[in-house]
Amino acid sequence: MSRRGFLAAGCAAACAGAAGVLGAPRIVRAQDAAKPKIKILYSLHEVVQARPDWPNVGFDFGPVMERINGELAQGCPGFEFVTAMANGEEEAKKIIADDGAANIDGYIVYQMNCWNKVVQTAAATGKPVLYADLQFAGSGGFLVYTAGFMRAAAPNVGFVASSRPEDLIAAAQSFSLVKQGGTVADFVAAVTKARIERTPKPGDLTCLPDPLKALSAEDCMARMKEMKILAVRSQESGEEPDIMGIPIIKIPFAELNDAWTAADKEEAIAIADRWLKAAAATIDVPREVMDQSAAMYLAEKALLDRHGANAITINCLGGFYGGHIHAYPCLGFHELNNMGLVGGCECDTRSASCMAAFGALANGRPGYISDPVIDTAKRQIIYAHCVASNKPFGPEGAANPFEILTHSEDRQGAAVRSIFPVGYMTTSVQVAPDRKEILFHQAKAVANDPDDRACRTKLCGEPVGDIEKFFTQWDQWGWHRVTFYGDLKEPVFALADALGYTVVQEA
Repeated sequence: MSRRGFLAAGCAAACAGAAGVLGAPRIVRAQDAAKPKIKILYSLHEVVQARPDWPNVGFDFGPVMERINGELAQGCPGFEFVTAMANGEEEAKKIIADDGAANIDGYIVYQMNCWNKVVQTAAATGKPVLYADLQFAGSGGFLVYTAGFMRAAAPNVGFVASSRPEDLIAAAQSFSLVKQGGTVADFVAAVTKARIERTPKPGDLTCLPDPLKALSAEDCMARMKEMKILAVRSQESGEEPDIMGIPIIKIPFAELNDAWTAADKEEAIAIADRWLKAAAATIDVPREVMDQSAAMYLAEKALLDRHGANAITINCLGGFYGGHIHAYPCLGFHELNNMGLVGGCECDTRSASCMAAFGALANGRPGYISDPVIDTAKRQIIYAHCVASNKPFGPEGAANPFEILTHSEDRQGAAVRSIFPVGYMTTSVQVAPDRKEILFHQAKAVANDPDDRACRTKLCGEPVGDIEKFFTQWDQWGWHRVTFYGDLKEPVFALADALGYTVVQEA
């Protein structure tokens, strides 16, 4: 389905049942004037995704949009829905300008890829806007943009973050209030009320015993003085500002690639053999890719040894797509994190510093960088990424099963799905060195989500505290969080005091 074909597909009120088949435009009769007329505005690159991004390259959004259209038509029979699709601000402005004569009463904006800016244009109309997340697809932008609306006290934007279609329908029914003479504030309040009422109450947060012996703040800071993080971001070398006193050294792609080229091929084959033997499954990853990934691990380790560092973080996508490196670093990071070192994704030095500092505080337990997703239907935060340790209790602790798959976004390379243990307390952090703040929340590990969309590892946690508060911080901190197994609340607060930082409790 082309974009033009989709835009011409007409109103979803003509959809045939829950199957969501898009019908032809229909004549609007006089009695229909009393119906709320809502435009469903899908925010995404294209119908069939041609580029690597969440949820994954080649993903076909057509059936998803048809399903959503059908569910809304069936669940809100007194409404008239029309549909459109925009890949960003420019297209959104054209669509909404054309709505001037169409008597649109409000918008449902569905975030289907992460960073397309469409909802902002809808919000600027002043009309009621219901903002929805296609989870494991648009979640990053949804969380960041929603937090921005909340911080700005946007009076006309309500939101729904649920995997359950009934929750979208319950929120959409709030548009009828405005049609009946209510205000946009009434609409937002009704959406909020529906979301809170439909979110499950907290479950049993009793956790399995986990005798973590954290370091004292003083001992941790002594360890931090011995740390060094290598940042492979571009072809530049030099120093970056330290984070929590940990020096950051820029290493060029060329140095990493030279180390990869020089890696011992027989040793790489032996490491790949060990990974393949240890994995519970290996899916769609060719043998030569495994050998290349093992050589990348040897290159990462060689750079750590050469520079006397304990952590490395690499701009993996920029390096790989730019032809600067020729293997993903994911399996190498997995190996480093299992052995008590730090392999951090995306050249995110803030998260790498959290892995290093709080990993020391947790007495060697590895941190897990993730792109979280929030699902109110299950009262869960889902920590998703393609790199994860399978020794969450430290190098000498028990190992959990893991699988080797392609990197999710582009279906290339080799990455890890770690099947994390459940029933344990986890602690998640992020750091803002410019503000001298540490972001903090805790959750009980309750499941592993096998959804094929987005990143491979998906640890599901039930948060300790107010899940509604979870929506408020993303615009100030970015998407990444770093999660550790164990109750680190008191040690985190003690380390923050020693550093002169303030702890911001996220939930």
